[in-house]
Amino acid sequence: MRRSWFILAIAALLLMQASARAHLVTTGLGPVYDGVGHFCLSPDDSIPVAALGLLAGLRGKRAARAVIFQLPLAWFGGGTLALLAHVGASPPLQCASFLAAGVLIAAAPPLPGQVVAAVAVAIGLLHGFLNGAAMRGASAGSGALALTGMAVTIFVLVTGAAALVVSIRVSWGRIVVRVAGSWIAAIGLLMLGWALRPGH
Repeated sequence: MRRSWFILAIAALLLMQASARAHLVTTGLGPVYDGVGHFCLSPDDSIPVAALGLLAGLRGKRAARAVIFQLPLAWFGGGTLALLAHVGASPPLQCASFLAAGVLIAAAPPLPGQVVAAVAVAIGLLHGFLNGAAMRGASAGSGALALTGMAVTIFVLVTGAAALVVSIRVSWGRIVVRVAGSWIAAIGLLMLGWALRPGH
């Protein structure tokens, strides 16, 4: 008897309709956590951030330190600009940045730390701008708080990814990171093809 009531309760919960919201995930915990939830549930944002952490880690501690601070700031700045400018988004550019991050990891060119940081800033500005454009309907205050939540989450993710790679002491470990970069590049290429398909 108890089991049938449990199944009935689960079925009732599954059949309940919830309001649909586009773009920004609503957690019910406030705009900061909405930004965290949006970032964590958006692989087209979170995977490039992890990729930039891997790339920075491959280039050493100095590059990693630059990226972990500059990427979140660039993301926040790009998002704030989009909130103020009220402009639209361009998904193909987002896919191209995904592809570029993966290619740089897979190829592992001997880039100076400043170049890696510049790439991170460019990708951060672009993705932040696209996120800000997606939050156009939100008020300026809640949009800024959501971007703050995203920036903090980005800091944590990119720091963890970079620290993981910097701590690798065996040569095959770096090869594994480069293979992961090739998979990220392949996913980015597929996403770019999908975004540029005719009739889209």
